[in-house]
Amino acid sequence: MRDIRVYHVDAFTTETFGGNAAGVVLDGEFLTEEDMQRIAKELNLAESVFLLPAHDQEADYRVKYFTPTKEVNFCGHATVGLTWLMATELGLAKETTGIVLETKIGNVPVVWHEENGEIVDVEMTQITPKTRDFAIDVEELSDLLGVSSDRIDPSYPIKLANTGNWHLLVPMKHQQDIDQASPNLTALAKMNKEHGISTTHLYTFHTSKECDIYTRDFAPGIGIPEDPVTGAANGALAGFLYLENIISQQNPTHLSIAQGDAIGRPGMLTITVIPNESQPVIKVAGAAVITIRGVLTL
Repeated sequence: MRDIRVYHVDAFTTETFGGNAAGVVLDGEFLTEEDMQRIAKELNLAESVFLLPAHDQEADYRVKYFTPTKEVNFCGHATVGLTWLMATELGLAKETTGIVLETKIGNVPVVWHEENGEIVDVEMTQITPKTRDFAIDVEELSDLLGVSSDRIDPSYPIKLANTGNWHLLVPMKHQQDIDQASPNLTALAKMNKEHGISTTHLYTFHTSKECDIYTRDFAPGIGIPEDPVTGAANGALAGFLYLENIISQQNPTHLSIAQGDAIGRPGMLTITVIPNESQPVIKVAGAAVITIRGVLTL
């Protein structure tokens, strides 16, 4: 028998049972990919991350991410959960200020920030963002999302954006329009699979919360009806805002993004966008809380 260390970590929150819960599995080198998929299904969280020895000499560790139904290229909240755990629980912050994770999309640097000797957040630098046009009838989209078509904001384009996975970005007029969305998950999953889309991400600048942007994320095509607070989709959103010249292309932009309220798991993340012509640097940061520590026996 093998004992595998397994954790639940709530990412993008400072409160237990807030934000987005990730499974964190530290002993990935003893597992096959089939084992990983079965463990992710058993944990039944949006994503679980598995830590392995690096192949790339420029990375400190290698990671693999799984939803309950499939492997995905990248997951922001699981990255935050893992690195928060390593910095705090495993004491890595006493030895270094950060690490580099080898992923399927490239190496992702992560640093942790301290105040008065305590870790306050971890910050990952995502890969260079890119966007792609996406043609869809607004009425068809509104039916998929379960919203009135007049609540989709025509001020911004409906596009795909990527900092590791493709996300369909849908601008909405107000937070309440996002909260009232009731998507047809079966039809949305079918559409997303047909176009290679990981998640459909609703966002608005008009919110009653103390933040810059309010979002909500649906990912039935990869086995996640709704992802509470997502670093990957919000990182892609920030890249899209820069590339579309919606935020400054001359000066750094700092964004606070709230998500998760609609399903009772409110969370907050901060994003820094550093201008660099057509290749801005996207840094996504958040805190985390370790909620479960356990051992899985195989």
